[in-house]
Amino acid sequence: MNKEDKLENLISENLDVFNSQEPPEGHFERFEARLKAEEKVRSFQWNKFLKIAAAVVFVFLAVNQVRMWLDTPGKDPVTLASISPEYAEVEFFYTRSIQSGIDSWNSLAASGIVSEEENRLMQQEFKEFERRYEEIQRELEANPYDERVINAMLEYYQAKLNVINMIVNKLMEVKQQKNISHETEV
Repeated sequence: MNKEDKLENLISENLDVFNSQEPPEGHFERFEARLKAEEKVRSFQWNKFLKIAAAVVFVFLAVNQVRMWLDTPGKDPVTLASISPEYAEVEFFYTRSIQSGIDSWNSLAASGIVSEEENRLMQQEFKEFERRYEEIQRELEANPYDERVINAMLEYYQAKLNVINMIVNKLMEVKQQKNISHETEV
């Protein structure tokens, strides 16, 4: 006889004893509570997870908005000087040279060498240079270490300085020729 047959015989012989005994009072309630507790532990609560994920996303968005709000309004523009000390020297040279050329232009205009039409054209040219500078400035803010943008800024300074110097030199020649012609007339 094998083990399964012995177990079966034991159960069938004692069937009345097994069926007559009831579990202690409250056994089924405790058993059901245990099953529910196990069920809660095993199940993943999507509702709680989604609430936490939404809170995290909200915090990230709020932090980003605050950062953007703090960075945008009185933010100093990115210039070549803010990128490196070498570029600061180059920018200083160009801005001083350009300002010197503009001062020379203004003194020639005040002395009457420049007509109103020429002055108006030069002011339009300055506005065009300023518009181009603002475009390059925005690019520099977006890509402060991009060599192409840095080179564009340097080329802008060179072009503006060359135009101003060329015009001022021509006006100085005209002024000298007027002085020479006035001397020969007298």
